[in-house]
Amino acid sequence: MICPACNNTLTEKEINGIILDVCQNGCGGIWFDWHELKKFDEPHEYAGDLVSSIKIDSNLKVDHSKRRKCPRCEEDITMLRHFSSVKKEIEVDECGNCAGFWLDFGELSNMRDQFQTETDRSNAAKKYIFGLFDEKIEQAREETKEKLKKTKNIVSAFRFICPSNYIEGEQSWGAF
Repeated sequence: MICPACNNTLTEKEINGIILDVCQNGCGGIWFDWHELKKFDEPHEYAGDLVSSIKIDSNLKVDHSKRRKCPRCEEDITMLRHFSSVKKEIEVDECGNCAGFWLDFGELSNMRDQFQTETDRSNAAKKYIFGLFDEKIEQAREETKEKLKKTKNIVSAFRFICPSNYIEGEQSWGAF
């Protein structure tokens, strides 16, 4: 495979029974196939000497603003760039086709330092999302209560006008 950041040939490296593709003697990026990143993204998960063993070319300049092609897919798929967590400190490239991740040099270490566990990461995401939408949810809840109140008033008026429609059995009295 070819490195999406610097066009260097990626080197396979086995860590804890998983084969990762590393840009050795290039930009130092790492390719994680589908679900592989989950096995390395927390501090307590074994990453061996993965990060410390990567040798980078210090003269190489990588353009981080450039859109990158997936190194795994042969269909010339451009990867999506997004933040890896709610802290918005680390941007990763993800392939929408094969669900693989490209991490530039240092991003794995930074990712591992953000949260101690997946539970911490999930709680931070929930807190962030609720912070974004709490006000809107409360506003919608109040609007719904007001609409429900109006609807009940209308139903009560119809029950007063047409009581025979709301009492079981046929009635000989009523407005209609």
